[in-house]
Amino acid sequence: MTVEATSPTSGLLERQAAWLKHYRPGLRITEQGVVVSVGDGIAWITGLPSVGMEETLLFEDGSRAMVFDLTEELVGAVLLHETDQLTAGTAVCLSPRMLSIPVGDQLLGRIIDPLGNSLDGRKIPEAAAWLPLERRSPTIVMRDFIREPLYTGIKVIDTIVPIGKGQRQLLIGDEGLGRSSVALDTVINQQGKEVYCVYVLIGQKRSTVVNTIETLRSYGALNYTTVVVAEATALPGLQHLAPFAGCAVAEGWMQQGKDTLVVYDDLATHAKTYRELSLLLRRPPGREAYPGDIFSVHARLLERATCLNAAHGGGSMTALPIVETKQGEIAAYIPTNLISITDGQLYLDRSLFAAGFRPAIDITRSVSRIGGKAQHPCIKDEAGRMKLDYLQFLELEIFTRFGASLEASMEAAIQRGRILREILKQDRLTPLPVEFQMAWMVAFNDGLFDKSKPEDIPARLTMLEERTRRSGLSLSSPRKQWVKALTDWLSDQNREQRRP
Repeated sequence: MTVEATSPTSGLLERQAAWLKHYRPGLRITEQGVVVSVGDGIAWITGLPSVGMEETLLFEDGSRAMVFDLTEELVGAVLLHETDQLTAGTAVCLSPRMLSIPVGDQLLGRIIDPLGNSLDGRKIPEAAAWLPLERRSPTIVMRDFIREPLYTGIKVIDTIVPIGKGQRQLLIGDEGLGRSSVALDTVINQQGKEVYCVYVLIGQKRSTVVNTIETLRSYGALNYTTVVVAEATALPGLQHLAPFAGCAVAEGWMQQGKDTLVVYDDLATHAKTYRELSLLLRRPPGREAYPGDIFSVHARLLERATCLNAAHGGGSMTALPIVETKQGEIAAYIPTNLISITDGQLYLDRSLFAAGFRPAIDITRSVSRIGGKAQHPCIKDEAGRMKLDYLQFLELEIFTRFGASLEASMEAAIQRGRILREILKQDRLTPLPVEFQMAWMVAFNDGLFDKSKPEDIPARLTMLEERTRRSGLSLSSPRKQWVKALTDWLSDQNREQRRP
């Protein structure tokens, strides 16, 4: 018996023979430009009369760039890939494809750059779909009301400033106050909730990038997360495209009817990169030397986060942009831009951080404009009562600084506020289930913690979390059942503490 083996070479020859058989010579007209100068991630090119903004350019040496500025005589392009051979005089031609990125489940657990190239040493499988980095946001008829909550696992957020699926919630504060930790907690808490996450790192140090990836991996969050990285040593063009690439990846899942969460860490660095590119391209500077269209750039990005209606798949994209302030100044140009674009903000305060209140979220300056509509009715009812008590406490606590004598009712309110402040404290990377949030709020509102000392609160919360996990109680359980169970648990703990 004879077995005929088909080698890869014979298959290639057959394809070439078929191509030659159907080939017909014809006139082809292509445009070609020439590099005039190159440096600092920018290339100036002459020629290419029909080129348009944001089109892709291919260089003779293998470099790649995107059109970023057009003048009467020159084309300004930001480099996306640069070789050592790129110099003045290099030929340039227009690519037939717009900038796009592969999307789909094959990106889960992967670390990629803004062009979709692998950064983790593994090959990315062939993608079934590609999406452009820049595209229009969903129209108003495609959107739906925000109805479902996105739980972060952080007590102060899930109860007082809640977030809904499809919302844009800004994380704002000075460097070192835990903005990224809040975002990481939120990503870690999505485990088992069928939410696909995208974490975008823009202009971060390599050590920060490695720590973020290792944190996600150690908590099992990398299995449902894609990390898009444009570190500080990357070309400015890649840093500029990073948030748009992460948004496109999340959009791929949203269009399939899935819930997604995308974190932009951070947009202050992105704005500085955009300012750098604009100044190098000789654009006129505006306030704080930023170009006038920086607001439009961030608005185009964040408007793509939404909740789609059932006719368009019913998916959602929740955006958590992060922005850095200087000395707590939220009235600076970029922070005020992002505050006006987003649906609310979580403000992290340095004085709270120094006082040991973690996460250092200032409730008086944090707001969620639409997240309350997505809260579970039971959580919303309990949180409303608790928030009023806490805001009253913050006002009354000012009087205690002057040593003034207070009425018994005011003393009781201050004591309840101090207990609540201890309850709201939470270590980083310890997201908590929503059933536990319900447990401690019911206990607090019914005065079950009133006789406790603030230093005893951590032990009581640990006990409540363990009992709640084993009890089988849920948000749909009657409130009377919650009160009875909580009363019995706390009474049992009191009896154990009184034993000799």
